[in-house]
Amino acid sequence: MGMSYLVLAGAIMLASWLVSSRLKSKFEHYSKLQLQNGMSGREIAEKMLADNGIRDVQVISTPGQLTDHYNPVNKTVNLSEAVYNQRNAAAAVAAHECGHAVQHAVGYEWLNMRSKLVPVVNVASTYMQWILLAGILTIRVFPGLLLVGIVIFAATTLFSIITLPVEYDASNRALAWLENKHMLNQAEQAGAKDALKWAARTYVVAALGSIATLLYYVSIYMNRR
Repeated sequence: MGMSYLVLAGAIMLASWLVSSRLKSKFEHYSKLQLQNGMSGREIAEKMLADNGIRDVQVISTPGQLTDHYNPVNKTVNLSEAVYNQRNAAAAVAAHECGHAVQHAVGYEWLNMRSKLVPVVNVASTYMQWILLAGILTIRVFPGLLLVGIVIFAATTLFSIITLPVEYDASNRALAWLENKHMLNQAEQAGAKDALKWAARTYVVAALGSIATLLYYVSIYMNRR
């Protein structure tokens, strides 16, 4: 499976680069288009939260580009500076992050599952690669070590798979709210859907890459003799 995995890994890396590049170009494009309603990302986020009866979530600015995220621990919608301050079509990202806040408020099952895996993934990210490397190097003597690494890696793969419905649902909630509240005109709504579609695809590629890598380690363990 060695050569097959290299080909697959190369294809996934290429797909990841293409999707990431496309997302950045989409973001740059929509960041130049001013919203007809004149609202900033912060204002859109605050309105979506209010419309959903969410009063205990704070909207704050975070440094960087495409660093937008929702933190369920301290209940904050973190918007990158370009989204937080600007009054452009990229503010659809703000609605997406608020979609996660809505998920949290209603107890969305997939988000709850992902949140429970966060501590496991945090620990796994620290030790996983070393365990896998040691497991491969000592596979004939201590095959169980690689198996431990595979189990840990499987947890991170599960996390990436569970992330998919969480992200798609957040986008669907955002787009539905934007449309139902008439926040965007027809062209802006189409742009928001397009931008969020490409953002979601980055998670798809990441999940596929994780699955392929997991299968690679499993094949090494199965063929250890």
